[in-house]
Amino acid sequence: MKRPSPQLVLSAYMQGIFPMAHPEEENRIYWYAPDPRGIIPLDDFHVPRRLEQTVKKGPYEIAINRNFKGVIEACAAPRETQSETWISSGLAEVFTQLYHLGFAHTVEAWHDEKLVGGLYGVAIGGFFAGESMFHRKRDASKICLVHLVRRLRKRGFTLLDIQFTTDHLEQFGATEIPREEYERRLARAVEVDTTFVDPR
Repeated sequence: MKRPSPQLVLSAYMQGIFPMAHPEEENRIYWYAPDPRGIIPLDDFHVPRRLEQTVKKGPYEIAINRNFKGVIEACAAPRETQSETWISSGLAEVFTQLYHLGFAHTVEAWHDEKLVGGLYGVAIGGFFAGESMFHRKRDASKICLVHLVRRLRKRGFTLLDIQFTTDHLEQFGATEIPREEYERRLARAVEVDTTFVDPR
């Protein structure tokens, strides 16, 4: 399977499953439901002191959904530590379709009219699945994460899924919970009556 349908991807997310492409296998799609599952508890989100000071200075203009294509292309681009990523062109197209359907969203950092950092994810009810982030200037993706959490809290979201924890995300309070507990939280979160942005 090179490109699942948006409907299949949404159904999978609501069951605690997400897709990743494997470039070494001609971008074949595999589906994952890790146990334990990485999350960032919204009530225990931690902003390191230096980053908090940077956020207050406002070095970047923060935008929502201004350039979804630019963000996902940047997230899918090769990194210094890896030549390929799990975001195949087929998955990028599916996430773009989800954006047009109102389920995928970006938080973006802009400087001098240029996109310098951002993240994207999928929102269903009060659930947000953070998919990927990138930066071209210092702290740009971290600042986007801070703004993401602020928005999720303000709009009544209850679950921020990051799939796997990393040292980078643990500084913000990322933790792991058993898959059974994750699925319970997920079932409650998708029933929350809220949206990431106001309906068009």
